[in-house]
Amino acid sequence: MKWYQLKEQAAGEKRLMLMWFMYRLFGKKIVQFVAAFVAFFAFCFSKEIKFFTYKNLKVIYEYTGNNNAKPTLFNRYRLVLNYAFSLVDRMEVFSNNFNSEKLYFEDKTGEQELISLLKSGCGVFFISSHAGNIEVLRSFINSGYFGANPHVNIFLSESQCRIFNDFLKKIQQKTSVSTYPVEQINAGTAIELKDRIDNGEIVFIAGDRVSAGSSNVTFKTKFFGKGTEFPAGTFKLAQLMEAPVYFIAALKAPDDAYKIVLKRFARAEECSKSQNLAKMQQEYAEFLEKTATEVPLQFYHFYDMFNEAC
Repeated sequence: MKWYQLKEQAAGEKRLMLMWFMYRLFGKKIVQFVAAFVAFFAFCFSKEIKFFTYKNLKVIYEYTGNNNAKPTLFNRYRLVLNYAFSLVDRMEVFSNNFNSEKLYFEDKTGEQELISLLKSGCGVFFISSHAGNIEVLRSFINSGYFGANPHVNIFLSESQCRIFNDFLKKIQQKTSVSTYPVEQINAGTAIELKDRIDNGEIVFIAGDRVSAGSSNVTFKTKFFGKGTEFPAGTFKLAQLMEAPVYFIAALKAPDDAYKIVLKRFARAEECSKSQNLAKMQQEYAEFLEKTATEVPLQFYHFYDMFNEAC
């Protein structure tokens, strides 16, 4: 089963708005308390969530030996609970209430290089994932940390998470962001993005989920020792931009902060375009595997990632 074949598990729009009003009246803790109950019932009554959290964690555990990935009932619930808490953090980010001081870079050298690029007006192409909570980076961007608030272009699924995404749009504060549906990327999208990148804007797109609109445009690779498909279009688009490409993730730390991990892709001058494309795809898979190994209970893939043969 592909991720886009799953039904959205979000609460209804009215219940989400009720949680928003609770947040405004009583603060974040009460909303996290409610989210814990929602996560518990979602875990208990969704056969898909129970099955795929077990299977995916089992693959990671058997490959890495990381006890945090051991597919016990408790760890599987913790994974769902962490996802619920990440949605609360996302709500806080969109309402402009998240403290950007809670964010820090793991690699200070990479941080300074990235800041220099953005402050010089250079466009950057970020390939993110569904490990951690990349949305918290909005707080950094809105704070002016990277310069004069560069315009952000984000690719989101139009068919999945529609209810929650519509809710976020209603509560978000004014911000310099454009969104694109991943199901509708075409030549016109690439031309528009190239112009935006050349004007110093930045792009975020996930590289770990195959889109419903391009389910045949994939590349296969080994991931935790198993055959896995990733979207080839993401990496072809990154190559077309002719801009710095970064793999990036924001991982929740024990102190309620977020650690930002990133790796810049280095194009090999002696290689052809197709060879560099393959190199980018392989390095991303390795980056994602390393990230998921570090925080398996923040690896939010509630579907079968490992059902394809290489």
